Amino acid sequence: MAEAKLSAASLPAHASPHPMANPGYGKRSAPDQPPRAAHGFAALPPREAAIAAYIDRLPDGADISVKTLAKQLPYGQCALRTALNNLQRAGHLRRGRERITGEGSSRWITRSWFTRTARDDDWWTTFTRGDVPQEPPDNHIPSRPSRSRAHILLAALGREAPALSLSEADCAALAPLVTDWYARGATDTDVRRALTTGLPTPVHHPAALLRRCLTDKLPPEKPTSPPPLRILECAKCGVPGRPEALPGGICGACRGERAPSRHHAPLQASTVQARAAEIRAAMDQRRHERTPA
Repeated sequence: MAEAKLSAASLPAHASPHPMANPGYGKRSAPDQPPRAAHGFAALPPREAAIAAYIDRLPDGADISVKTLAKQLPYGQCALRTALNNLQRAGHLRRGRERITGEGSSRWITRSWFTRTARDDDWWTTFTRGDVPQEPPDNHIPSRPSRSRAHILLAALGREAPALSLSEADCAALAPLVTDWYARGATDTDVRRALTTGLPTPVHHPAALLRRCLTDKLPPEKPTSPPPLRILECAKCGVPGRPEALPGGICGACRGERAPSRHHAPLQASTVQARAAEIRAAMDQRRHERTPA
């Protein structure tokens, strides 16, 4: 069997470029992932580990559909479909849709989110709401903190403008003010330009001057955008649903659960029409995805 001879370590990146999906589709890397490790998928069976390692090395936007992967990897479509479902069950993959808004219009985009770190159902539920779940602190992180981006920028100012040479204590005290600039979309170049342009001669107190400059020239806050609207889909049948109803990425019907019999009140006409519109939009979207770029 091919999977018996193949492992995550022995599966190289494909010699020819992996096909990309239509613009806006394909693989999407989930946020807040640690660096790639040589044995990051050791907990998975060999076949799933090999496929996960291959997908992990692909760029965002790569086509990771079953048909395309079957042309790149030594597995058939049936084996790949099973393996991808297993990756979803293990927390490495989720399929769904995300609404993209821009220029006065919005549309639903099919997403396949991948993470090299296995996530539980609670993490995916939080992610679907548009939040990035916070990782618990690592007790093995060295106690001495590394210097922040803001600290490094301030410490390097003296090389560009010797009059602005700062002490370690000055850099630590001013770093939170620079971080405020970053939070408002400023780049390192923006900060350096604001701090080094129009300096008085001489500069008697560089730390006090920079504090005043960082405070007075602070750019306005960026307008906040609403969190993305995301919907997960069952890995087997594709039915959309809330994350709580799709543990392991599988709906209750595909898990063999029988829905309890209930007597529902008749739906209002507006509700039926809205649901029908959603189904038509989803069908149109799927037809668009099958159309080659």
